Amino acid sequence: MFALDRPIKAVPGAILARGDYLWNLQPIRKSRRYDVVSSEFSGNEITAKERAEALEVPASISPAVRKLAQSWTVQNRDSRAVVNSALQFFRTQGFSYSLTPGEYDDLEEFLFRRRVGFCEHYAASFATLMRLAGIPARVVVGYLGGEYNDLGHFVLVRQADTHAWCEVWLPENGWTRVDPTSAVAPGRASFDLTSFLEARVGSGQMGSRRNALIARLLRSGVSTHVRFIWQTLSYEWDTRLLAFDADVQDVLLTSMGIATRGPGFLVVEILLVAFALLAIYFASMQLRTRSRVDRVKALYEYFCRKIARLGVPRDPCEGPLDFARRAAQSLPNESNRIRQIADTYILLRYAPQPASGMLDRFAKEVNAFGARTRH
Repeated sequence: MFALDRPIKAVPGAILARGDYLWNLQPIRKSRRYDVVSSEFSGNEITAKERAEALEVPASISPAVRKLAQSWTVQNRDSRAVVNSALQFFRTQGFSYSLTPGEYDDLEEFLFRRRVGFCEHYAASFATLMRLAGIPARVVVGYLGGEYNDLGHFVLVRQADTHAWCEVWLPENGWTRVDPTSAVAPGRASFDLTSFLEARVGSGQMGSRRNALIARLLRSGVSTHVRFIWQTLSYEWDTRLLAFDADVQDVLLTSMGIATRGPGFLVVEILLVAFALLAIYFASMQLRTRSRVDRVKALYEYFCRKIARLGVPRDPCEGPLDFARRAAQSLPNESNRIRQIADTYILLRYAPQPASGMLDRFAKEVNAFGARTRH
């Protein structure tokens, strides 16, 4: 479950997990409306266990990477100065943002040679460097940006707005948000991913002008207005459907002048409630028929189950890149196909306009994976 930083307490049916995020006690299988109260103040306390976990690093990290992190601590005693030195490194050493950076697993390769990646690469590498420098750090995955609908007065957040960043623990501030991706691609932090990629394509920094033209068309004049109307209708329907409880019925009947007219209108109220329930039932049936399961997510989960049967289960908090890397190491004979499937999943899930036919090819790769492995 998602909330703005930082939720103060859990909502019914959920817990406030360590790390300041909401975790529902049961799988969420349908739309749910909930209210969350958040505070920007995070506190500056950290337990010994949390500190130890936030300083763990793999033993396989190369001496060159360790030397880089240590160079910042030699120059600066202050933790914030170390953070700024790391951001300056990403800002000035030729790093670039790309959703298709190619296949590589080594941190040294990323930091000193390839220097191209997306938010998950930058968040993970930055957190590792901070830990090597003795600063507790963790990777946070959530959403950045969104589109404000001035017709319905709400912000629409899409899956394409998924983002990863870091939090470092500073003695004077506690857990503090740091986004290394913004040091590499400042525009990524100012608006949603679609707008960012559109601007990059328009400036010649990325390929596929056709995708940018489509994105601009969807955001233009009449198209934008029609889209806002449809989004508002959908939002209002979902809101009314999820919130049609006794209080809402009371307000509705009062506004119609029925609630105060005595028991003579009880029959009318019952009929109205029955009509509303029937409307909700038929609408839910229609929505169920019209709605389709996210095929990309379903295929990826199917792929993860296949990998799990081979002895490499995916951790619930493990991203596709990290899981693919670990699975490829455990299943070297399948490493190329595992990485290919993970890369395709990332493109299908997060790119604004995936290439035509990519979903069908992804489905074939996932379906063939288990069959080939058995042979």
